[in-house]
Amino acid sequence: MSFFRMQGSFVDNLPKIYGFYTGGFVIFIGLMALAEKAGLGADTIGIMFVAFTVVIYAVIGWLSRTMQLDAYYVAGRQVPPVFNGMATAADWMSGASFVAMAGGIYMGGHAYLAFVVGWTGGYVLVATLMAPYLRKFGCYTVPDFIGTRYGGNLARFCAVVVLVVASFTYVTAQINATGTIASRALLIPFNYGVWFGLAGILICSMLGGMRAVTWTQVAQYIVLIIAYLVPVIWMSNKQGFGLIPQLVYGDAVARIKELEVLQQVGVLKPSAAVLAEVPKGTRALTVPFSAAAEGFVPQVRFVTLVACMMLGTASLPHILMRYFTTPSVRAARMSVAWSLLFIFLLYFTAPALATFTKLQVLDPSLPTSIIGKPIADVMSLDWVRKWHDVNFLAIVDANKDGILQINEFFMRGDIVVLATPEIAGLPYVISGLVAAGGMAAAMSTADGLLLAIANALSHDLYYKMIDPKADVRHRLIVARVLLIVIGAAGAAVASLRLTGILGAVAWAFDFAMSGLFFPLVLGVWWKRANRAGAIAGMVIGFAVGTWYLYMVYAGGMKPWWGIDHLRFGIIGAGASLISMVVVSLLTPAPDKETQDMVDEIRIPKGETYLGATH
Repeated sequence: MSFFRMQGSFVDNLPKIYGFYTGGFVIFIGLMALAEKAGLGADTIGIMFVAFTVVIYAVIGWLSRTMQLDAYYVAGRQVPPVFNGMATAADWMSGASFVAMAGGIYMGGHAYLAFVVGWTGGYVLVATLMAPYLRKFGCYTVPDFIGTRYGGNLARFCAVVVLVVASFTYVTAQINATGTIASRALLIPFNYGVWFGLAGILICSMLGGMRAVTWTQVAQYIVLIIAYLVPVIWMSNKQGFGLIPQLVYGDAVARIKELEVLQQVGVLKPSAAVLAEVPKGTRALTVPFSAAAEGFVPQVRFVTLVACMMLGTASLPHILMRYFTTPSVRAARMSVAWSLLFIFLLYFTAPALATFTKLQVLDPSLPTSIIGKPIADVMSLDWVRKWHDVNFLAIVDANKDGILQINEFFMRGDIVVLATPEIAGLPYVISGLVAAGGMAAAMSTADGLLLAIANALSHDLYYKMIDPKADVRHRLIVARVLLIVIGAAGAAVASLRLTGILGAVAWAFDFAMSGLFFPLVLGVWWKRANRAGAIAGMVIGFAVGTWYLYMVYAGGMKPWWGIDHLRFGIIGAGASLISMVVVSLLTPAPDKETQDMVDEIRIPKGETYLGATH
């Protein structure tokens, strides 16, 4: 019975605490499965899964409440590497990773693997260029590093502006994801779903700051990874491919390519009138799955999207600040490795999930297929009807033959993961589990993003620039009020559905890399980088990137070299690097104290530079 006895501090007991939590969650899944067999309705099961997990996160957030600055901003710098890795993975695996990435691969195939490659590769940059050295510096926020490294309030303010724009763009995508999940699981309109998701997000983060967010994110990672793996393994085994889907889905891809070619023979392109009837954001299943097929993004665009995702990952403040919470510089480096492992489990699975789900729809030998079936029969399917009712799916009989063709079925890629259990005919308890996992993924990232924005505004803008004499109580009140205001603004924007989840996420990465990547990297690795250069890099990079986005997306300008609105960070970061280097070389070098500071933070061990008095 010694396993059940708690000894030592809370941190010492983390393995036991989360072991109990995981066991309890598995028992809850079992109870829901028994309830489904006993006749409990599918809608009730979905509501119970989402409600149960959100209540658990809220309880953790309440228990983690604090009025201590170190605990609120950096979780007291006490988070062990393994658990920081789990929290970072949850922070990272957002609604885009959980909900939208596999859907992108499902609808567009190989081209969308750029997100997987870029996001994973970005952590290599984080590990080698950023995390250990920012932890050694000892800052609270990313603008805190910029402001102290380069000196002066103008550099700090510029970093705050870039952080707010990038993080706000990203958080709207996460609230969008919570709205998508809530609208289906709780049977409420999307516009109400975003506010339900926001309420859960704020309860988790408002009272405890980074300490609350950290421990809820660990709990959320456990839910989301179980929810992601179970349906893929189930489908793979059910289709005869075995229990390790990540290694065997190549044969399924080949089968999909054959079916797409066969099913598109003689199929006419939908007319403009037909396309006008379908909901905004939906796409037809007419894009081939192979990498070399006509209409796919050329390789140069694949590489540029990978580059944007990599540099954007290494620039995102809500990710970098996770490494401020570890006990030491060595622990920060170790937690990056753990982060990669935990993220790998999901990313390695996403292509398999997209493949097996698409096969369920296309393969006429499977009872779940819909292409080639009478439209009336397809519309009678429960999953088709319910997603259709919330405008995430549409069927248009373009040729009036009453048979569903591949180009007559439209859906949003954002719902693929959430709809997979129903498409595959799995027990509804799996649908409830997936909805809970998607909600966990979106909430965990939104928590981190809102906290990054609120902390930067309360610490770097309010405390460092407006009221340096503010006491702890006032600083934390400001931070909490900002969380509510920014969250409400994010929910309002998300409800407009200005772009899909993946599109909004790509923009956030591009904004971050345009303004922050080179000021951060050169701040660590180039002693000659100075205040004027950093300001020029942030202002010019961010302005040029934003201008290019506007011109390509709304201004009618033809993209340069195939760099479209998802890749504008290439233009912005290029302008940032050139302007930062040129201006730094044309203006006086930093003083000796600053250059000695840069030398000190490059040593990945020892005490933090700013120390405990920060």
